[in-house]
Amino acid sequence: MKDLLHFAAARAIAYAEGLGSRRVAPDPQALAGLSRFEEPLPDGPTDPEAVLALLDEVGSPASIAMAGPRFFGFVIGGALPIALAANWLASAWDQNTGMYRVTPATAQIEQVALRWLLEILALPPTCGGAFVTGATSANFTALAAARHAVLARVGWDSEADGLFGAPPVTVVVGDEVHPSVIKSLGLLGLGRRRVVRVPVDGQGRMRPNAIPRLSGPAIVCAQAGNVNTGAVDPVGEICEVAQAVGVWVHVDGAFGLWAAAAPSRARLVEGVGQADSWATDAHKWLNVPYDCGLAFVREPDILRAAMAVTAEYLPTETEYRNPSDYTPELSRRARGVDVWAALRQLGRAGVADLVERCCRHARRFAERLADAGYEILNEVVLNQVLVSFGEPETTQRVIARVQEDGTCWCGGTEWQGRVAMRISVSSWSTTDADVEQSIEAILRIAGADCVSRT
Repeated sequence: MKDLLHFAAARAIAYAEGLGSRRVAPDPQALAGLSRFEEPLPDGPTDPEAVLALLDEVGSPASIAMAGPRFFGFVIGGALPIALAANWLASAWDQNTGMYRVTPATAQIEQVALRWLLEILALPPTCGGAFVTGATSANFTALAAARHAVLARVGWDSEADGLFGAPPVTVVVGDEVHPSVIKSLGLLGLGRRRVVRVPVDGQGRMRPNAIPRLSGPAIVCAQAGNVNTGAVDPVGEICEVAQAVGVWVHVDGAFGLWAAAAPSRARLVEGVGQADSWATDAHKWLNVPYDCGLAFVREPDILRAAMAVTAEYLPTETEYRNPSDYTPELSRRARGVDVWAALRQLGRAGVADLVERCCRHARRFAERLADAGYEILNEVVLNQVLVSFGEPETTQRVIARVQEDGTCWCGGTEWQGRVAMRISVSSWSTTDADVEQSIEAILRIAGADCVSRT
């Protein structure tokens, strides 16, 4: 085992060290090499080092360098070295972090990490929390608690009695709600098409004055960090409107909640702490390895009522927190270890610097591209930049050629009727030099496109 793990570590380290100098997107030859995986299941054992060698030699070149410094296609952070190292150690522990009595170390570490997260994100310190796979699961978990609470207020037990015959639950979302929220509502039986959509402003923020008069069981889903613009809904105003009539307010803050950690950005999320539940990711702006989402609920007992599990064979009785009482999963990896390690190393100042640097890089992208004559479509308030290179076909062509070029990787989107390149800066490893190199590549490709068409 020792030799094999050293062999694997050496290859993983070589991959990580090469992220800054390699193409971001794999070349056609690397993609063609994936056919080597298409083979019959072996009849007998294979040397384990040969298995790992094949995985690295074929798989590594065909991966996209999402963990590298010039991947700007989605809101995806890299893996901080300390978080990656802690992840390796936690994987060696192989703890199914569900019950404190059987996994006390990881359960305790998770509890500490949750407390630190509440401080960093400026959420109420008494919140209940859960480590889940990502923002979709986090939205699902928090909205399950919301469903429990709003139905319990009218005398209905949704966990025991299901939704057959239950009072209807009205769900209000902004017109630019993220699909993960809609998917979560579908999974919860609240319906993907039954939502009430509220108009948004020119940056994608929900308009509180457009929220309809609500009565009975109801949930309003606000957003901290529009996936295109980075804009944050006026959550404080939304809470004033909704909570005055007993309506639950949930915040989808997959990346935007982290603005609270940065002194220059915290104003953007003022009032967010007034909500009833929140969802975010640690594998985005905290830069821990996949997968790591976070759900928080103001009243821990409500989250536990929606998620707790019991069985005769499970050692659930303890004076400590059982993680599985707060999550959809019973079997789950020790995600809290990666988060604890990242927060323990960075501290409050380090997390603030990480967020501030990404925002500064995003502003640099916007300034240089605007100076070159291209249109920036959004107010660059966080780490998101939307740029148009002219006609929709031109913008789409530039996006495709930037991806093919390999210097950096930026995605495309359609926002409020405009086709745009979307630049998302989220990685700890992105430097000023990476930003300038990427800008030069984008300008070179956009300029060449203009020349080729004249």
